[in-house]
Parts: sequence; structure tokens; C-alpha cells
Amino acid sequence: MDTWLMILIVLAVLIAILLINGFRNMRNVKALSEDEFKQNMRKVQLVDLREKEKFEHGHIIGARNIPIMNFSIKMNSLRKDKPIYLYDQTGRLSIRAAKMLKKKGYTDVYMLKNGINKWTGKIKSKNK
Repeated sequence: MDTWLMILIVLAVLIAILLINGFRNMRNVKALSEDEFKQNMRKVQLVDLREKEKFEHGHIIGARNIPIMNFSIKMNSLRKDKPIYLYDQTGRLSIRAAKMLKKKGYTDVYMLKNGINKWTGKIKSKNK
């Protein structure tokens, strides 16, 4: 019985840590719905964080591909005076990229809530 209680306590602590960490990461970026994301897309720096193959398979029109693996090196090419809209497959990479940007002094950073998986807008593909 004591073993189960210890296991439950450890699990509760781990879940609490994960939740707190998730909320702290979300402070780095404002998640936008698809409609909010579409509103200003032409006035922002639109960045697709997925690998090149996935980007070429289909990406949001006007997006520039900076894979997360190269992001820390290539993010300096982004302007600090213009909003940055990030997206990836699910939204997880966008949080990581936003955290990196915030550390470098970028302030106007947004992400597509739920990533391109839920995107219903137009997509550009090299296959078409």
C-alpha cells in the first residue's frame, strides 16, 4: 500500500511539473486560431519550422522554410521590427522556436494553434 502511495505522489509531482513547464513555455508565444493567423499573414514573416521534405509536400502560401534543426543559426535572418508567425505540424516546435526568439530579443512572435495539421486554408505544393 505504501508503495502505491509513493508512486501516486511521484506521478502527481511529475504531472504538476509538466503542466507548469507547459504554461511557462506558452508565455513565449501567443497561439492564434486559423482565422486570426490568416488576418495578417501578408504583413508578417511567415516561418514553417518543418523539414524541407514536408515543406515541399505542402506549405502555407508565402511561408519561408527554416527547419527547427537549423533555426538557432538562421533565426538571425528574421527582422525584429516585423511580427513573426511560426507554424509546424502540431505546434510543439513553434513553442521551442518562440523561446529561442524571445531569448534573442524578438517580441512580436505568434504561432498557429494546433499547427498545419488542422489548417484548412490554401496550401502550396511542389507536386502541383
